[in-house]
Amino acid sequence: MAKPASTLAKRADELMNWIDKRLPVTAFWNATMTGYYAPKNFNFWYYMGSLALLVLVMQIFTGIFLTMHYKPSATEAFASVEYIMRDVDWGWLIRYMHTTGASFFFILVYLHMFRSLLYGSHRKPRELLWIFGMLIYVALMAEAFMGYVLPWGQMSYWGAQVIINLFGAIPSVGDALTEWIRGDYFISDATLNRFFALHVIAIPLALLGLVLLHLVALRENGSNNPDGIEIKANKDENGLPKDGIPFHPYYTVKDIFGVGMFLLLFAFVLFFWPEVGGIFLERDNFIPATPLVTPEHIMPVWYFTPYYAILKAVPDKLLGVILMGSSIVVLFFLPWLDRSPVKSIRYKGAWYKVMLALFTIAFIRLGMLGMAEGTPAQTIEMRVWTFVYFSFFILLFFLSPRGKTKPVPDRVTH
Repeated sequence: MAKPASTLAKRADELMNWIDKRLPVTAFWNATMTGYYAPKNFNFWYYMGSLALLVLVMQIFTGIFLTMHYKPSATEAFASVEYIMRDVDWGWLIRYMHTTGASFFFILVYLHMFRSLLYGSHRKPRELLWIFGMLIYVALMAEAFMGYVLPWGQMSYWGAQVIINLFGAIPSVGDALTEWIRGDYFISDATLNRFFALHVIAIPLALLGLVLLHLVALRENGSNNPDGIEIKANKDENGLPKDGIPFHPYYTVKDIFGVGMFLLLFAFVLFFWPEVGGIFLERDNFIPATPLVTPEHIMPVWYFTPYYAILKAVPDKLLGVILMGSSIVVLFFLPWLDRSPVKSIRYKGAWYKVMLALFTIAFIRLGMLGMAEGTPAQTIEMRVWTFVYFSFFILLFFLSPRGKTKPVPDRVTH
């Protein structure tokens, strides 16, 4: 005979109380979900963080399954990937989920960073939140590069050759550093083995730790909003933000809807266009790696190409490496370069809108040029857009405290 619902509910409460005395599950849920108040005016741009977290989890799980069949050996790596694609049950699906997920991860991260430029999410008191986010971005770039080498196709091999040789431009220690990274005098089995270890163990652990710190910093200072107004500054008699609503159930439902829309797009690319015309998966990477045949056009995967274009724009190798590194390092200082009295683009003048538009065009165009052949005309264009890219940060520092702004309302708008 089935027990009454009231008895089952009582037993469930007793079990939950027993767990809470040993592990504060309910307190954690209340602090991070039902008791966490987020601004009530979130919009489309606030999907990106939760979707990036979803893709990170998917990458971890698909990566685990891929390692069950992948062989980190220069003689067997390419064949093991072909085996996964052709002979392992649903192996093609898991592999395409992983490769498509890598590109979508960067798309979401770039949109997430662009949201910060729109609404000033990097500004005080969220400077450390931005720093953690940038460290996640750098770790993600390292993770993606290591993973890009593992299929051991032509572009994997020669792409690794080009990127690793960049370290040789460093004076005095360049050659020794390059040899240390490779683990040999040339790209070899030792390189593949260490990249595999870093890709599946070391960097994912660092990524998870940084994501945790990013979320802790987010919960400590609260989420920004499209108006750039601190909702904690305006509370009711109960000490709750007047312009805030509980994250659960309101934004969990919103995020579930976003996940549904995202998965529809992801599934379309996954099943009908996983290579995206050679952008997500390069054609040369379907050819086994060989040091005897150089691909006609060597380039990194698309999410590195803006920085690769900056590198190619400079004829001097050392100066190119310095400029490429500076293009990433300067992003860490964004909270202190933006000195405007207002955070959101809604209340900044036309000067910021024009600057941000030019910066966005420069980044996209550099990415396109990084995938191009590098003709003399394209090299000149790379230099122009590189100048625009760095000009954004210089002008931001000098113009932001003087630029025209609009009055910021006391309460968030809808």
